[in-house]
Amino acid sequence: MGFDLSSIEDYVADHLKMFIMAVAGLVIFVGIIAVTVFFIAVRGNEQTMVPDVTGKELTEALLELQVKELYPRIQLRYSQTSRDRGFILEQDPRPGQIVKAGRRIRLIVSQGVIVNRVENFVSRNVDEVRLDIQTINATAGGAPLLTIREPIIYEFSSENPGTILQQRPVPGTDISGPMNLEFIVSRGRENQTVSVPQLQGVSLSRALELISNTGINFYFIIRERGDDSGETVTAQNPSAGTAISLNTPVQITVTRPERIAENEVFGLFRYTIPPNPYPLAVRLDAHLPDGERQRLFTVNYMGGDFTVPYKLPSGSVLVLSMMNRELFRETVQ
Repeated sequence: MGFDLSSIEDYVADHLKMFIMAVAGLVIFVGIIAVTVFFIAVRGNEQTMVPDVTGKELTEALLELQVKELYPRIQLRYSQTSRDRGFILEQDPRPGQIVKAGRRIRLIVSQGVIVNRVENFVSRNVDEVRLDIQTINATAGGAPLLTIREPIIYEFSSENPGTILQQRPVPGTDISGPMNLEFIVSRGRENQTVSVPQLQGVSLSRALELISNTGINFYFIIRERGDDSGETVTAQNPSAGTAISLNTPVQITVTRPERIAENEVFGLFRYTIPPNPYPLAVRLDAHLPDGERQRLFTVNYMGGDFTVPYKLPSGSVLVLSMMNRELFRETVQ
């Protein structure tokens, strides 16, 4: 019985072909599995929970976000203490929120305080310093970084009124957090006198100008009897040339004009300003019905009854301000 050599060769070839195809299929299947696993590993989880990184140092926060496959968007902001520098103040989205992997997380990082040391405020005007401190606090955000302790101590001195004579803490002190500043401020010379200007016989506008320039205390009275001397100072007490202290009011009498236009009002503005330790800048403005604004009077005033005559169109609004802060307003009727 003989063997058919060609049949054997065909049999081996067929099985070898099947074996090769099986191996090739296995390789392709393993490759598909490997690629799938690779892309799953690269893509990461579809959703993840935002970690709580508020109050942590920036490097630690970045590592926690990296583990969660989240990316930071960093913003810098001044804070109330130098100890916060480099730490996370706020985050968005909030901790615990479920987001997609790859989401950007906004981190507010502290730059520390806007100023590191106490400035030298001596010889500066206390009202200017107040404005500077307001700017510093507004820039820093949050609770005030610097606060002037009230009440301020005032002393008589040869320095101009409002000048800071002493401060505590001393200049150069490190600022590690919110701090109170204590000032001793000049109230000007004791028993300072001024010569009363010639007011009688001048127009009301000229009288207001002289009062503003000399800084005298004053009190206006309107005389009701009308004549041709309207809007003119008809009397003053004390008389011109008298030396008086800054606290002594000069009584000034103005006569009501005999003729007033139908749509105008002549009256006396009156408001009691709380006493000041030294004269502060006071301003009286008129907002006219047509939208125009008119400056009526500007003076440094110690406080007390503030009186100013006016003649304005009916419906005008009088606005009284001290140190650029509105105190009072009323409508002329």
